[in-house]
Amino acid sequence: MSTTVHSVSDVSIPAASRGNGHDDPGTRKAPPASGLTAGISLRQAALASGLGLLLLAIVAAIVNFGVLQKLIVAGDAQTTAQNIAAAQGLFRLAIGGFFAVAILDVVVAWGLYFVFQPVNRSLSLLAALFRVVYATIFAVAVNNLLSALQVVGGADFLKAFGTDQMQAQMMVLLGAFQSGWDLALIVFGLHLFVLGILVFRSGKTGLRVVGTLVTAAGVGYLIDGVGKVLVPNYGLTVAMYTFVGEPLLMVWLLWKALRGFGSAATTAPAVSDRSVQPAAAVDPTSPTRVQGNH
Repeated sequence: MSTTVHSVSDVSIPAASRGNGHDDPGTRKAPPASGLTAGISLRQAALASGLGLLLLAIVAAIVNFGVLQKLIVAGDAQTTAQNIAAAQGLFRLAIGGFFAVAILDVVVAWGLYFVFQPVNRSLSLLAALFRVVYATIFAVAVNNLLSALQVVGGADFLKAFGTDQMQAQMMVLLGAFQSGWDLALIVFGLHLFVLGILVFRSGKTGLRVVGTLVTAAGVGYLIDGVGKVLVPNYGLTVAMYTFVGEPLLMVWLLWKALRGFGSAATTAPAVSDRSVQPAAAVDPTSPTRVQGNH
């Protein structure tokens, strides 16, 4: 069974040239599989990342718009405290949902890294790291919601404080959650910016359009995140108008998971430097090469 690596759009990544110690742009070798991706097909990675994106989008929307925005009343600590106290179980589920989103983000980062590493391994790794950092910052921010719930629930160590003090502390913690999320979205914007470049470089015209839209989504998150940090009372929501690339990428990943990336198997083989041959000596029909335009 052939174990040829195909890029996300069946783009060629030919073998490397050893002539002067530098890769010939037309004869680059596909990157070797790492321990985390060996034996995993591109279809499996696309399925993991596509389903991960779908699930986290659904969970995040339900938790944020269906729970938090109904319980938290901006500028009204008393009403917010009463709402949370009356729906503590629901609030706990919301916290659990946000942590699940952070975990799904890590899964998506892994899947996207494997799908796009044939295009550019270094950029793919950078994009994955940005998403993991985003998920970490977001998970830390979510911990503020758990602390706010403890304040509302009247933990024993808070009995020395009055009602007004506890409600004020609750609002501070809720604000810290939102501020942490805003900071995390700056890193998320960097992730999408790099990811968009990878998608754009994948080759086909349709993917170039998707890549451009993903990059635009990243720019939107960057503008909003930096604006909220640097500009008092920042009120723009640029990301609301630039997010289109994210669902399009999710649909493409799920489509590729069902349709496949090509006729050959897509499990990445290990590559030894000693096996690299000059480009002119490589048989263009060899199963270790894939013809196409980079």
